[in-house]
Amino acid sequence: MTIDLHCHSTASDGALAPDALIERACARGITVLALTDHDTLDGLPAAHAAAAERGMTLINGIELSCLWGGATIHVLGYDFQVDSPSLRAAIDALHQGRWERAALIGERLAAKGMPGAFDGARAIQQAQGESGNAPARPHFAEFLVRAGHVRDRAEAFSKWLGSGKLGDVKQHWPSLADTVRVLREAGAWISLAHPWQYDFTRSKRRRLIADFAAAGGHALEVVNGMQPAEQVGSLATLAREFGLMASVGSDFHAPGDWSELGLYRALPGDLLPLWRHFGHPLSRSAEQEPV
Repeated sequence: MTIDLHCHSTASDGALAPDALIERACARGITVLALTDHDTLDGLPAAHAAAAERGMTLINGIELSCLWGGATIHVLGYDFQVDSPSLRAAIDALHQGRWERAALIGERLAAKGMPGAFDGARAIQQAQGESGNAPARPHFAEFLVRAGHVRDRAEAFSKWLGSGKLGDVKQHWPSLADTVRVLREAGAWISLAHPWQYDFTRSKRRRLIADFAAAGGHALEVVNGMQPAEQVGSLATLAREFGLMASVGSDFHAPGDWSELGLYRALPGDLLPLWRHFGHPLSRSAEQEPV
């Protein structure tokens, strides 16, 4: 069994439509996949249909944006009820927030001598596959490359769109605790996405994980693609310390990008995989105790 619990489609900031994503995953031998688009469930119906045709197990997934300590944090939810009223309400709020954020990114870039970014990013997004969701930072990065403002997407993020830069708009996200609560109300299994990607000191990262666990989170994404082995080891240590399970994923966005479906480092063998719980909804008597 080959598992990938973190990937994106054109429903958010991925380059492949959901059915094309499923086709690529199957070609790479993946048998269990979670589609975890940012702040939307829009890609799930098409992905489920494509997965059923190919005999693949597709897990309901989402990557929700939230705030903790003044920073944008991403939380992964799995195997939840898609019709949960609280989850739907939270997604609607995030949907509106993402449009407001995209407009503000466009305004900020225009003020720095890069006009047309919002419309350009939206056009790039639509060319990849129509979506009712707002253009995301990767779409803005591609616009900046095509308009000649930066050499490549890496420079777009390092100069304009990455953490702490002018395109890093945070004010529209809910708190970490509220996000975990919403996912728990939907019956989700919950993992903290790529904890090492946040630009934190070791002590601040540990505080984040402590607060995530206290809020009711279940797992850390100990393995995110081909991140350095020492990071995997440090996250494994933190998972053991806080009694958290582990999730793994490629964080795939596009062919030829920095990640690939099903490609990630090995999970340390003593950690409890979160996916063993999929198909077994949380119960009030067991929701704090991994089995």
